[in-house]
Amino acid sequence: MAVVGGPGRRRGRGRRDGVARHRPQLDALQIESWRRILAGWAQRLAYGRAARIWLLVNLGRYVPGKVWSVAGLVVLAQRAGVAPWAAGASAFAIQAVGVGTAVAVVAAATPGAESPLRLAIAGAVAVATIAFLAWERGARWLAQLAGLVEGFRPLPLAAVAEGAGLTLASWVALGAAFWLLARGLGLPGSLPLTTATGTFALGYILGLLALFAPGGIGVREVVFIGLLTPTLGSGGAVALSVGSRVLLTLTEVAAPLGVLLVTGRTKEDVGVRT
Repeated sequence: MAVVGGPGRRRGRGRRDGVARHRPQLDALQIESWRRILAGWAQRLAYGRAARIWLLVNLGRYVPGKVWSVAGLVVLAQRAGVAPWAAGASAFAIQAVGVGTAVAVVAAATPGAESPLRLAIAGAVAVATIAFLAWERGARWLAQLAGLVEGFRPLPLAAVAEGAGLTLASWVALGAAFWLLARGLGLPGSLPLTTATGTFALGYILGLLALFAPGGIGVREVVFIGLLTPTLGSGGAVALSVGSRVLLTLTEVAAPLGVLLVTGRTKEDVGVRT
């Protein structure tokens, strides 16, 4: 048995701290994915400014309805110089890429975690959204519908591939962080890395899609507990789901607050509630 403050305890604390330390790298993958999609539409956004926008609008997920994070992304991107049509289209494109890659991770890592039909439907909707934006006639129809014909162009598939690759890497990294947290908490049972990755992706995306749940609170935890109980036991599953929620919430709130403290508010932030 490890002595309090001994090597075993230090290793556990190191794994827990490692999850928090690696959160900036995980955000970086998703931010760069969004930038690659914007670049596909010839919209250039400096990484620092893109990171500021991304981290701020992430707070909108904790407001019921989930519309605030999408609306905030569109408004702040426009104020940063992105064309209105590209700002709006990129907000939907990055959501579709996120859902599509999450479905791929769940199907590959934990194929029995969710109904194949539901996974197929979610994947089909994500692919259809991207295909519509990449299809010239579809893109033009959407532009006419929104009254933004000037400058609107289809999304290049190369940009989609780059964004999807980066987002897929972020899901794998988040799954690995979830697995490290389980080990750091010293939970009973052995949680395979693939199970941790697939479970996290499914719980996170279902929480994101649950419009009634701010930040996916409750939905994500129910998914985690249901899928992890056979491996970790009910107590371990609850401990990991709660620990993950606390750690992610702290990092998601601390990151934008830290950005605001360091850089201060800019004219892009004025009048925007996320």
